[in-house]
Amino acid sequence: MGVHFPVTLVRIRYFFRFHKCVNLKNPRDLNEKILYLKLFTDTSRWSICADKYRVREYVEECGLGNYLVKLYGVWFRVDDFHLKDLPDSFILKANNGDGKGSNLVVKNKFDWKEDELRHVIKTWLGKKNIGALAAEPQYKKMTPCVIAEELLPLEKGGKSLVDYKIWCFNGKPYCIWTCSDRDNNGTEVMTYDLDWKPMPEVCVFDSRYREGKVMVKPQNLNEMLTVAECLAKPFPEVRLDLYNVNGKIYFGEITFTSLGGMMDFYTPEFLLKMGGMVDLNYGM
Repeated sequence: MGVHFPVTLVRIRYFFRFHKCVNLKNPRDLNEKILYLKLFTDTSRWSICADKYRVREYVEECGLGNYLVKLYGVWFRVDDFHLKDLPDSFILKANNGDGKGSNLVVKNKFDWKEDELRHVIKTWLGKKNIGALAAEPQYKKMTPCVIAEELLPLEKGGKSLVDYKIWCFNGKPYCIWTCSDRDNNGTEVMTYDLDWKPMPEVCVFDSRYREGKVMVKPQNLNEMLTVAECLAKPFPEVRLDLYNVNGKIYFGEITFTSLGGMMDFYTPEFLLKMGGMVDLNYGM
């Protein structure tokens, strides 16, 4: 595969998504800057921080280990998995997955046969460099493994956990994107500024990203922003995903290439505004 293949792939995918050419020589909006960063900068640290297992090392190094979800097990070989070693409920995750078909909620392990779960694990372990078609280099250096973590409880009346996705530019929080009430078709979303003022006008809602109700401002929002800032410090652009369950904050994941750098759930104007906040030389 030639060295120019990822760039060509990005140009083709971008054109089919937005019906215009991507500007990689002078990137301006957030999508273009994400694409520039993943194509032309050192992403070796991304491979650790985007890895759902190895990122725990980074969180610990930042002194934030108390925000990690409890880890029950990690497997690099399917033969090492034994259902009896796990609690009654847990969630399985592929370390190199994107959340679609790479998470499995096990509410009651007695509803499952060990061979069924081993089949899932074997399938996930066989997936390498899942980001190749989206030219996402952080996945290329990941060694596939599967982890089991504590299954966090839902808030009363909630259909799914609320994801608090904090956009950070040049190591500082900028705004918060929430995803809630997920189902097989999509999720309800809303964007807030750092004072928790809703900004539906910057969003593009559709059947995948439905307009969500305005949620009550978390009482520990400042703490969430502090956690995000600490984890985002080395990076010009990153999204920190956190959970907030019954007043306790949990680390979710770190995302560098949201929707592969081809987001269409924000208006062009807002993407341009966010892109203007990103200093491509920050941390270099």
